[in-house]
Amino acid sequence: MQPTDILMNEHRIIEQVLNCLEKVLEQCETGSSLDTRSASQAIEFFRGFADHCHHGKEEALLFPVMEANGFAGGCSPVVVMLREHELGRLYIQGMDAAIEPAAAGDSEALKWFVQHGRSYLNLLREHIRKEDTCLFPAANHRLKEKDQEQLLAAFEKVEAEEVGPGIYDGFLRIANELSSRFGVPRATIGDPNDVQAAQSSRERSTR
Repeated sequence: MQPTDILMNEHRIIEQVLNCLEKVLEQCETGSSLDTRSASQAIEFFRGFADHCHHGKEEALLFPVMEANGFAGGCSPVVVMLREHELGRLYIQGMDAAIEPAAAGDSEALKWFVQHGRSYLNLLREHIRKEDTCLFPAANHRLKEKDQEQLLAAFEKVEAEEVGPGIYDGFLRIANELSSRFGVPRATIGDPNDVQAAQSSRERSTR
């Protein structure tokens, strides 16, 4: 397994919750009301899993190694990805700020929630597509085997020391609870070392 395989597995979980957010937005547009519980859970997931766990590994570990191997400069793909991370944080902030007034009946706040939510959906889906089809294959072509091994070890260390299995599993539970609520399929990933397999193993160990 390569470090980018782990990141792509996480992309599938992020897409799962993006699909749930889309259902929340559709409810806002058709029913003129906000499911505040689901909206808050989605934002908690995006901040904690997509940004802190996932983007955190990219920004602190993968991207610096890529830059050291030639992916540098003001218009490099790494710089573009970093800018999109920042833009995504702004959209999340906008959604979060709109929840309370929208729940109180502020129609303008509801519109802002939908606008920020749609922008976030479009941004993240395209961001993931670019990483899966362009950035990660380019990284795997350029990085040396030693770089890959060191990144894998660093990813494991981050999960063990900075995130922790309980926190990681908590985000997976949020993702799956939202999926059950909205009838959204859970992410299907074939690799036995993927996050879904890890989730199943942890669930069995607690029975």
